[in-house]
Amino acid sequence: QVQLVESGGGLVQAGGSLRLSCTASGRTFAMYTMGWFRQAPGKEREFVAAISWSGGRTDYAESVKGRFTISRDDAQNTLYLQMNSLKPGDTAVYYCAAGTIPYVLYRPTEYENWGQGTQVTVSS
Repeated sequence: QVQLVESGGGLVQAGGSLRLSCTASGRTFAMYTMGWFRQAPGKEREFVAAISWSGGRTDYAESVKGRFTISRDDAQNTLYLQMNSLKPGDTAVYYCAAGTIPYVLYRPTEYENWGQGTQVTVSS
């Protein structure tokens, strides 16, 4: 099992950027597929981006393609989400998640471990 802690959220104006980080405990971070999800008030948790073991494959929700970049530093046990050209519609609590299935995962139920979330608010 791995424990996850997100950071980097905050308030930003539309068009701005933020970089989220997710730090994992444990020595097996490199063996996990990692993902970012978000949940806005009154809405279901939705897939944002995912990265497979060793970072060999990534995928993104259509709504963030070209604006967000997921990456990982296995030596630092850290997952990142670089968010550019932010829009008010990106406002949500962002969660990182870890899964043991060795390819890109899209559904929350496919991930076994979750962080507590970090709030991202984009003002217009």
